[in-house]
Amino acid sequence: MDIGKKIRQLRIQNNLTLEDLASRSELTKGFLSQLERNLTSPSISTLEDILEALGTNLSEFFHEEEEEQIVFSTKDFFVDRQEDYKIEWIVPNAQKNEMEPILLTLQPKGRSQEMNSHFGEEFGYVLKGNVTLVRDNKRYKLKAKDTFYVNGRTSHYLYNHGNSEALVLWVTTPPTF
Repeated sequence: MDIGKKIRQLRIQNNLTLEDLASRSELTKGFLSQLERNLTSPSISTLEDILEALGTNLSEFFHEEEEEQIVFSTKDFFVDRQEDYKIEWIVPNAQKNEMEPILLTLQPKGRSQEMNSHFGEEFGYVLKGNVTLVRDNKRYKLKAKDTFYVNGRTSHYLYNHGNSEALVLWVTTPPTF
């Protein structure tokens, strides 16, 4: 960790000059300048004084956030294969997020699991093939490049009424898969 750089960032975030921080921490402006440029190192008690003047503490200062993964590849996917369908969770651990996307592959004449009633919404985009959305005893036929958007108050499922494999990007909020 670049301690000097992090102290400088905190000082600037707090709209403090070197002189302001020197006054608050009872250190010299020259010492703080050298510290920010990593030309010297503070003792633990001096660092505690500086951090207190900056409104933080040792624990918060040294706590580093794990970098959030925002790009995923097929090696990150989790796959569940069933007789009629395959589900690929394309964002790992999405159940902790606000929405959960999956890729659903339906075999010819195959059917997805039934989505039970829930308080949320769902969006689907047919990437390949033909499917039927069955909801409220109604059937909605979709082909490649068609979409659906439904609330989750009524149970529903997808059926591949075609003779070739169908592929659907399906997103739910909150996560329910």
